Amino acid sequence: MATRGERGVSRVRDKLEASVNSGQYYEAHQMYRTLYFRYLGLNKYPDLLDLLYNGATLLLQRDQQGSGADLAVLLIDVLNKSETKPCPEWIEKIAKLFEIMSPSIPEREAFLALSVKWSMDSNRKGHPLLHKKIAEIYWKEKKFSAAHRHFLHSSDGATYATMLIELHTTQGLKSEIDLFITQAVLQCLCLRNIQMATDAFNKYTASHPTIKNDKGPPYLFPLLNFLWFLLKAIEQKHTVQFKILRNCYAISIKRDPNYSVYLDTIGRIWFGIEIPQGNKNSNSLLGGLLNSLIGNLDTSDDEDTVEHRSTAPELD
Repeated sequence: MATRGERGVSRVRDKLEASVNSGQYYEAHQMYRTLYFRYLGLNKYPDLLDLLYNGATLLLQRDQQGSGADLAVLLIDVLNKSETKPCPEWIEKIAKLFEIMSPSIPEREAFLALSVKWSMDSNRKGHPLLHKKIAEIYWKEKKFSAAHRHFLHSSDGATYATMLIELHTTQGLKSEIDLFITQAVLQCLCLRNIQMATDAFNKYTASHPTIKNDKGPPYLFPLLNFLWFLLKAIEQKHTVQFKILRNCYAISIKRDPNYSVYLDTIGRIWFGIEIPQGNKNSNSLLGGLLNSLIGNLDTSDDEDTVEHRSTAPELD
């Protein structure tokens, strides 16, 4: 037998359906919020999650952006309250809501920040799959700078490189062909992700229309050769080779002043090389460069402080 609370929920759902069918979206939004509190009181988390997702989708698709975004934020609240762990199903749904949410409303970024925070779990930067999905949405919207920030934490170097190829071939100068991938590889290494750095480098050099016919290594572009040797040195834990590389390619490295900052950090992370006393200012420069990478998240290591700064054009 249905309890009094359940009967009340059933009546509200009937009113909700009537409001939606008649196009009374303000009333429908209020009914959704009423159901939110009632389901929450009954601890009916699975039903509530489905209700909020379907409601947010419906309202957003009908261009009720404020109301839809409000339900989307409540959805993240319930994911937290129900202790729902990050999983492909809910990450896909969150990404779908983000995609259909208008970029013009401030609630979109708030929803994203809350979603990333929910997805942290064992990964304090957020779930790589969520970052990948969000990066692909920004890429589709041609917001390359935002896509770049999320790709860095996606662990998908190949897809990241594909975006960089599009970015260079459509917006970059011919002389910048190696700069786009150099900053990406160095930043991935500062984030301690050598697999992503390697995947990005291999995809970029194999697929870029200007490079793919170059039978490298050795490549025609010095920085590409530097990156190839650098990745090998890290894999082999060859400290001496790393130091030699920095000297041999010093002129190319100077093309962007941030490269030396990144390499100081890479030297410390991967080879245990302490930053020279005279270069301590590079630590302060590195610190804070990427506070906006994935929102105002709690970070402490300098692996979180690598920002897109190069002689290449702005991404947006």
